Amino acid sequence: MISIDVRASRSYQVQIGQGLLPGLGQSAKALCPKAERFVLVTDDAVAPLWGGRALESLRAAGLAGEAYILPHGEASKTAENLITLLDSMTGQRLTRSDCIVALGGGMTGDLTGLAAAVYMRGIDYIQVPTTLLAAVDSSVGGKTAVDLPAGKNLMGAFWQPAYVLCDTDTLATLPGDIFTDGCAEVIKYAVLFDDGLFSLLEREGKDFPREEVIAQCVRFKRDVVGEDERDAGGRRGLLNLGHTLAHAIEACSDFSVSHGKAVAIGTAVVCRAAGKNNLCAPEVPERVCALLQKFGLPTETDIPLDRLMEPMLSDKKHAGSHINLVVPEKIGLCSMRSMDDTALYHFMEAGM
Repeated sequence: MISIDVRASRSYQVQIGQGLLPGLGQSAKALCPKAERFVLVTDDAVAPLWGGRALESLRAAGLAGEAYILPHGEASKTAENLITLLDSMTGQRLTRSDCIVALGGGMTGDLTGLAAAVYMRGIDYIQVPTTLLAAVDSSVGGKTAVDLPAGKNLMGAFWQPAYVLCDTDTLATLPGDIFTDGCAEVIKYAVLFDDGLFSLLEREGKDFPREEVIAQCVRFKRDVVGEDERDAGGRRGLLNLGHTLAHAIEACSDFSVSHGKAVAIGTAVVCRAAGKNNLCAPEVPERVCALLQKFGLPTETDIPLDRLMEPMLSDKKHAGSHINLVVPEKIGLCSMRSMDDTALYHFMEAGM
C-alpha cells in the first residue's frame, strides 16, 4: 500500500493498494469519530460489483446507513440529482457530524462532494474511486461540481475530502473502454510533469504498474493543489491541459464522447497547434499523438470548430475576453498562455 498526504485547507491521506475496501468502515469511524450514520452514493454499474462490500464494511464499524444509487454516466451529474440526493440525506436524518461516501467514478465523486459541501453548510465525505480516471484525478483536490445546460462543472465548490481510499482491485472490473478513458488523464500528467513517466507509458502501454503510476499522478496533483488550492491563477491551472476543448466536445456531443476521450482529443489538438506555432519542441505533437493512439484514444473530432467555440467561451476558465490555455513546451513542461477569443479560434484551428 502507498500512502500520500495531501496538505490543503483540510489535510487528508490518500491510500492506494490492493484489498483496501474492507477497511473502509474502520477508516471512516476513525476519521469521523462522532459519525453515527452515513449515506453511500454510487451508481447502478458500480453498486452490484462493490456496493455490498462497502455497505458491509461501514455497518460492521457501527455506522448505520443506506446506499443512494444513481444511473451511471455524466448525464446524472445534474442540479436535479443533487437536490434529490440532499433530500435523501435529510430523509436519512444525517447530521453535521455524520458522513457521506462516494463509491464510483468522477460523476459520483463530483456530485457527492458538492452535496457534502452544501449540506448543513458542510459535512465530511470520503472518496472511494473505482475508475482509473477518478483515482488519478477527480477524487483528489477538492473540486466538486455538477453540470448546467450551458456547460460542464458550472455549479460547484471547493470542499476537500476527509480521506481517499483507492482499492486497485476495483480497476479489474472496469470495462476496457472506461479504463482507457482514465489513461488519457495519466498521459496528461506525463505531458505536464514527467518525461520519465511518459517514456514508461511508451514502453509499457496499458500494462503499466498500477499502484506506482496512480501514486505518481496523485503526487503531482497533491503538489499543485498545495500551491494553488482554489485554482486562483496559479499552477493548478496546468491541470486543465486539453480540457478547454474537451469540455466543449463533451457538451456538443451531448456527452456521447466520454471525458477521457475528449481530453485525449483536446490534448492532441493543443499539441499540434503548439507545434505549428513553433511554441514547443518539434517532436512533441508526434510523440503525444502516437502515445494516445497506442492507448486506443482518439486524437481528432468531427465536430466543427465553429460549434465548439460557444461552449469554450462559456468555460469557467474564461475571464473577461481572455482564456488561459495550457500549452506544452516539451514533454514534462507546459505553460499557461492567455488568448483572446480570436487568438483562441486561430490557435485551435491550427491543431484541428
